[in-house]
Amino acid sequence: MNQQPAQADRLPDGVLIAPLELHEDERGCLAEIYRRSWPTVISPVQWNAVHSRPGTLRGFHLHVRHSDYLVTVSGRMLLALRDVRPESPTHELSAVLDLRGDRPVGVTIPPGVGHAFYFPEPSFLVYSVDEYWSPLDELGCHWNDDALQLPWSVEDPVLSPRDREAGSYKEMVEEFLRQTRLSGDAPRPHMGASRG
Repeated sequence: MNQQPAQADRLPDGVLIAPLELHEDERGCLAEIYRRSWPTVISPVQWNAVHSRPGTLRGFHLHVRHSDYLVTVSGRMLLALRDVRPESPTHELSAVLDLRGDRPVGVTIPPGVGHAFYFPEPSFLVYSVDEYWSPLDELGCHWNDDALQLPWSVEDPVLSPRDREAGSYKEMVEEFLRQTRLSGDAPRPHMGASRG
């Protein structure tokens, strides 16, 4: 069983999708989720596991320095994306992917592509990052800011205090641009073309 997940028509440049093969038998199933040799995978320095209750929304978050690689292991997640990189060919493109544990894919999100995770049912997510956590690399805005232009119908989600009190999209982008100028670096380029 290797069904494709629901896909957006177009994704921000550098967002990579790798279908993962499920091997099933009478005991259950196994899916290989990471190989260093895969072109769509970052070089992780840290792995995290997250369980989310129904109605939980995590985000909207943006990173200047690090990439994420994630897999929905069980349940369902709507992954919202927004490209804020001024030099990107997909600048200001928004998209939503429907990711399910029974149809696993690996998704790589590069720096400069903001994201939010909404879980309509109990779900388990594993993700890795290629830089250690730093508060300076944790930008965000309110999940339903109109400027995000997200094509989803999420209402009254369960939020962390940080996400509930997040500022505006405009403030987030201004801080992203400020940090990019200060570091002298544009966000790292992606590692290949999107596929899905």
